[in-house]
Amino acid sequence: MTRLIDLFRNKYFLATVAFALWMLFFDKNDMMSQYEYRSQANKLQEEKEYFEKETAQVKNDLNELNTNLNTAEKFAREKYFMKKDNEDVFVIIREEKKD
Repeated sequence: MTRLIDLFRNKYFLATVAFALWMLFFDKNDMMSQYEYRSQANKLQEEKEYFEKETAQVKNDLNELNTNLNTAEKFAREKYFMKKDNEDVFVIIREEKKD
């Protein structure tokens, strides 16, 4: 018991505890802020990966469009629903069945 009391009277121990409490809860970069920053960084990393995949897909589409004219017509019809003057376009949307 006396060792515990002596420990709490030690100024170095008290300074260390005060510093740790300050850094964990009261500082600008406390634990909650670090958790929020980490979760935001993970979210941004996922968005980056998604947009890198989309960019690669768009580059592939662009390369294909520049090399083949038939592909350009197919792309315009499928993606932008373009049609010739004497054609009708029907868009079929399939709904999933709910059990």
